[in-house]
Amino acid sequence: MSLLRLSVIVVALAGAVALAWSNPTMDDYLRFVEQELSKAIDRMDQGTLTREQQFIRQVFQSQSRKLLESLVRPNTVRQNWGIVSQYETQVADTSVIVFGLGGWFIPIQGIEEATLKIGRMAF
Repeated sequence: MSLLRLSVIVVALAGAVALAWSNPTMDDYLRFVEQELSKAIDRMDQGTLTREQQFIRQVFQSQSRKLLESLVRPNTVRQNWGIVSQYETQVADTSVIVFGLGGWFIPIQGIEEATLKIGRMAF
């Protein structure tokens, strides 16, 4: 085996180990969903008054963990394939599919619709 082939194999294995090491957990996914909900609430609040915006954000900040724990976590199935995970959440009559890879989340289906529905449920 040539040195070049051996080097390519070592780099590929190191990359796979790095991806497996940084594969997002369920808690990472919940933080991602919380950030997406926050963005959706910011978009929904564009036409409201400043006091109302502050109140909505305060309510969301204080209740977001409870909302996620009661709605998102029990309705999410994680398929862990070592270097990548697929998260499928059934919430508010919406199927949300997100891939987690290397500490990043890649929404595939339904994230916008679900975040708006969950944001509305919170109020």
